[in-house]
Amino acid sequence: MKSIVIIGLGAIGSHAAIALRNAGKLKLVDFDAVEQKNTLSQLHTKMGLRKNKAQALQQLLNGMWGIKAQGFQHKVTDDNVAIVLAGADLVLDCTDNIAARTCIKTFCDASKTPLLHGAMSADGKFALAEWTDQFEPDPETGDGATCEDGENVAFHIIVGGFVAQAAKTFLDTGRQLSFQITPSGVRRT
Repeated sequence: MKSIVIIGLGAIGSHAAIALRNAGKLKLVDFDAVEQKNTLSQLHTKMGLRKNKAQALQQLLNGMWGIKAQGFQHKVTDDNVAIVLAGADLVLDCTDNIAARTCIKTFCDASKTPLLHGAMSADGKFALAEWTDQFEPDPETGDGATCEDGENVAFHIIVGGFVAQAAKTFLDTGRQLSFQITPSGVRRT
């Protein structure tokens, strides 16, 4: 069974994790806690409030479908990235900050670990599911509030689904599909 590490369990990563629940052995990574505002757009429930996002999603997967995922409740840094990503057949970077993205990309490039990025613009009008050879981490812009009020939840689900589809296609066939996603359409790149 393939090992899939999903880092960042917010608006994109939480939905991708659910869509990949049958695709392989999941390792869920996030340092953040579930807040009330997260339940509006992320796949976190009120039962997960104040719990670490990795732990909350781990419990949700187990409770709903009997999926036993591994959780890592820390921020990915240069000091622990080798431990967090050890044995990964595929890494999904669904983080929202340049430090984490750069750390993950640097490690995966050096170790030749396949890396797929799920990223969304701060205004919530554009997203990517893109393989690392095409992806350049950039700093956050705007207020980052696209996933706070639930207004864009349908788009978050769609983006998480395309990230999961790109991951599943790679795991099944070795093909690396990338997507550019807007609320009005999808373009395969």
